[in-house]
Amino acid sequence: MILEGSISVKAALAGGRRRVSEIYLDETRHDKEARYIVAAAKDAGIPVIRKPREELDSAASGRTHGGVLCEAGARIYDPEESLFQADCPFLAVLEGAEDPFNLGYVIRALYSGGCTGLILKKRSWESAEPTILKSSAGAFEYLPIVMSEDPSMVIHHARQRGIRAYAAMRRDARPIYEADFTVPLLIAIGGEMRGLSSSVLEACETNIYIPYANDFRNALNAAGAAAVLGFEVNRQRNYASKAPGDRGTD
Repeated sequence: MILEGSISVKAALAGGRRRVSEIYLDETRHDKEARYIVAAAKDAGIPVIRKPREELDSAASGRTHGGVLCEAGARIYDPEESLFQADCPFLAVLEGAEDPFNLGYVIRALYSGGCTGLILKKRSWESAEPTILKSSAGAFEYLPIVMSEDPSMVIHHARQRGIRAYAAMRRDARPIYEADFTVPLLIAIGGEMRGLSSSVLEACETNIYIPYANDFRNALNAAGAAAVLGFEVNRQRNYASKAPGDRGTD
């Protein structure tokens, strides 16, 4: 497959989760970013081929690649055991993601918030991987992702290891600001259309919800919910770890 743009290509080189066979670079690009890609490719033993911009435009699906493409294999997903390697895991289960742009946005939000592993229902995303990678701003290559036939079983395995499992579900739920996110945890997030499956809901021990500022009751999309939840985890973990005098006044 062809990956487009310097962010995607640099992430594919750095992430180590796919084989990059060749990099194609605009023959007129000699800027700092281009030099970085050339150096990283040399270190990895990957050939860099200079081409006219017109040839790159023909090979790409759009015109936003900035003169950087690469030929790469499919992403290699992670084993379940990798989810439990972090000192204090922050895991997420995502259900109902059908659109590759939205999946990329969710991955971007979760990774930015400190998520250490994502569990998805097993399916083939190979044809959509360039889109997921671009919309995730490269996070797709860095975040450990497990494809599971039964995400609810992964939740059970996590709970057996002392990881607290929350479901983002408004019914019989407590506000996220009353939940303890400083402990090892897993949060299950559903798409706005179908939500979470009954098996995943049953596997979780506590429901949580995001309080709104008004009586609006329509659900956030998955990327919006992932951002709020991820950064609340990040806030609690970073704020709780600092002494009062280190927190600043703003």
